[in-house]
Amino acid sequence: MQNLEKTPLWVGCAAGFSGDRTDAAAPVVRALAASGQPACLIFETLAERTLALAQLARRDRPDAGYEPLLEELLEPVLADCLTHGIRIVSNFGAANPQGAARCIQRLAKRLGLAAPRIAVVHGDDVSGPGHRAALRSALGGDFPEEALVSANAYIGARAIAQALQAGAEIVVAGRVSDPSLTLGPAMAHFGWAWDDWDRLARATMAGHLLECGAQVTGGYFADPGFKDVPDLARLGYPIAIIEDSGDCTITKPEGTGGLVSERTVKEQLLYEVHDPGAYLTPDVVADLGEAEVRQTGPDAVRLSGVRGHAHNGQYKVNVCHAAGWLAEGEISYAGPRALERAQLAGAVLRERLGGEAASDLRLDWIGVASVLGDDAGRWRDAQPASHAASQDVRLRAAWLRPTQAEAQRLAREVNALYTCGPAGGGGVRTALRARLGTVSCLLPQHSIATGWNWAHDGQEAA
Repeated sequence: MQNLEKTPLWVGCAAGFSGDRTDAAAPVVRALAASGQPACLIFETLAERTLALAQLARRDRPDAGYEPLLEELLEPVLADCLTHGIRIVSNFGAANPQGAARCIQRLAKRLGLAAPRIAVVHGDDVSGPGHRAALRSALGGDFPEEALVSANAYIGARAIAQALQAGAEIVVAGRVSDPSLTLGPAMAHFGWAWDDWDRLARATMAGHLLECGAQVTGGYFADPGFKDVPDLARLGYPIAIIEDSGDCTITKPEGTGGLVSERTVKEQLLYEVHDPGAYLTPDVVADLGEAEVRQTGPDAVRLSGVRGHAHNGQYKVNVCHAAGWLAEGEISYAGPRALERAQLAGAVLRERLGGEAASDLRLDWIGVASVLGDDAGRWRDAQPASHAASQDVRLRAAWLRPTQAEAQRLAREVNALYTCGPAGGGGVRTALRARLGTVSCLLPQHSIATGWNWAHDGQEAA
């Protein structure tokens, strides 16, 4: 990406998680193109469990394991991005970045487009034999030797920046730190030094504001009557205008719903930040102690004053492992004494499943006590008197068992409640799925080789 000093970089975000809206990108791309400025479009589609599920999908189908909505996300905007020179950067590679790159190649061909230059980032997957000893040492007795599903490091922005500087039009990654999706394009565009900690920290926090998509434009913020957001059904996704200083202005496409205000930006700025004075990323440690959030216009908020410090030289690694089978069953009760009948149904399930195994059974009374109840069915606060008059209650039972065969017992028992009582139960639904557990550790960055390669020839770049 050409280094145009002092020229702002526009970075738009069109997804905040796997399964996000597939029509979000088009308004963002129109705004990026209309700006006439250097621009990049990011899709953040990877969460901790998303990556482990992608690994399981790839076990079943070697050509799977990347973002399942990849074509739906890119098809509406791929041609416009290539035409206007808007680079695309995403972690939708998940467990199979090369597979995602091939999918994009097929999509471009189907749309009659010239083959785009696609770079694939590698190095995050540390599940292989070469890293086992380090993982055992870091996790000790918590290392799931026999049940390992995946182990992935949250790598940083360097490979993304290098690929863009080499001329990549699309960069496909697996597990990278979410803000690195924005920092990489900023590094490529401005040509900052990798130890220019203040600029790195500021662009990192711009990426942090973008990474959850429409949260910063009012989506997760909305609370009617308290925090009202206009036209929520047509929510616009965010754009960060990043300056050479690293400071940024957050906005959204004109004509879209939602809002960008000091309050939406402050909420997202602190979202999942464990320590505002030391927000750890693989690229830099960001310090928000002197940060300033200021409204500069309608749907325009500027973030400035973030400071940066050297990163700690380590990558966070998430290790996912098989953790048994989760069975779920639900049944509804309505009318007089609905809660009492639902509670009786739960007691029947607990007795039928019996023994020590029943201690792993979770019961929720949705509409009465689910969010506020604990795993033993106890309410955290005193039960309101109105609960006794509940007219519509849905019992949810969840049971974690070591094997699929054991877990299936719950589904059979919930189905049996149709005629085995209590009276009036209906609307049974059951589900059974493999459960994944996660443990985390730190590994030295120097022990993990990262880089990128061109999708068409597989030859690694420096």
